[in-house]
Amino acid sequence: MSVIAQRLSRIKPSPTIAVTSKARELKAAGRDVIGLGAGEPDFDTPDHIKEAAIEAIRRGETKYTAVDGTPELKQAICDKFKRDNGLDYKPSQVTVGTGGKQVLYNALMATLNPGDEVIIPAPFWVSYPDMTLMAEGEPVAVPCSQNNGFKLRAEDLEKAITKKTRWLILNSPSNPTGAAYSRAEMKALTDVLKKHPQVWVLTDDMYEKLVYDGFEFCTPAEVEPELYERTLTVNGVSKAFAMTGWRIGYAAGPAELIKAMAVIQSQSTTNPSSISQAAAVAALNGPQDFLAERNEVFRQRRDLVVERLDRCPGLTCSKPEGAFYVYPSCAGTIGKTAPDGGRIRSDEDFATKLLEAEGVAVVHGAAFGLSPYFRISYATSTEALEQACDRIERFCRSLK
Repeated sequence: MSVIAQRLSRIKPSPTIAVTSKARELKAAGRDVIGLGAGEPDFDTPDHIKEAAIEAIRRGETKYTAVDGTPELKQAICDKFKRDNGLDYKPSQVTVGTGGKQVLYNALMATLNPGDEVIIPAPFWVSYPDMTLMAEGEPVAVPCSQNNGFKLRAEDLEKAITKKTRWLILNSPSNPTGAAYSRAEMKALTDVLKKHPQVWVLTDDMYEKLVYDGFEFCTPAEVEPELYERTLTVNGVSKAFAMTGWRIGYAAGPAELIKAMAVIQSQSTTNPSSISQAAAVAALNGPQDFLAERNEVFRQRRDLVVERLDRCPGLTCSKPEGAFYVYPSCAGTIGKTAPDGGRIRSDEDFATKLLEAEGVAVVHGAAFGLSPYFRISYATSTEALEQACDRIERFCRSLK
């Protein structure tokens, strides 16, 4: 008899982590591999944030903190929401977790009963459906086509809502597409949600600061104040502040929900790292001028990758509004034969053959719930991106 719980059969390991691990293994074996799988800025954490962490260590701030965040960090988060989003929260409405992933997991575990439905626009971040399944909920994927900019339309949201719908998960700018909702697009969705009081909104704003070409970010509770009492607004320091390894995510929402999430955290991880929390205070309260400089680099990389991929036979690539991903279609390569004689029948085949033939690691679109596409992270050096694009083009031209 297996010792493994049956609930684990409902989920699978993260495909993005799997691709990154495979690329590392090949590199360790001596292969020349360019990894474009990881959603991680190649920039370093700014020095003032590092110094704040070092000072916290020197002050002896190395003990347990409150389960879901220090008072100082919760206040910094309240100030951030007021300053950036015009949202008023008290510290009792704020939770801090070990990365945004834990915050999302806690929210779903605290609210879902067996059979509750969670609407998830596809393509989606790979963890949303599996977290829903772990919490005994039912993920309801709603395809969002490239023709609509990979964004959920109001009419499609309306059709997807049932009596069992508990949450809508919105991620803007999106992982994996970089698509971001304008205020008008967001208002169309919130107008639908106003008609369905049983549906709560879980908005993942992790890429809020990573937008280009003058795009103005907005979040649901800001666009529609009526939804304030049933919105959990999730964010973190990982992407904008290049702090992925520090593992700090946070959210604000109704105090009852925040309290329930703290109960789960108290019986799982307890508090996030005290040192990381001190660093996050410095990130949120400190200078933000470096963001514009880094965003300009990301924008240049985005434009480079989109232009180069559109040159590749069989690929088409939309230009995203934010984040640091592109989600090109490989529909024009399906049915073709790779140099090794293998036939490309899916986006997973495309990604596998690309890695084998040219040493470029990307994540196939089926992992994100919409095929035939693949995701590229351009959060790596411009030189590496140019080399990767050369290899992808060479691979596409080799297909028969």
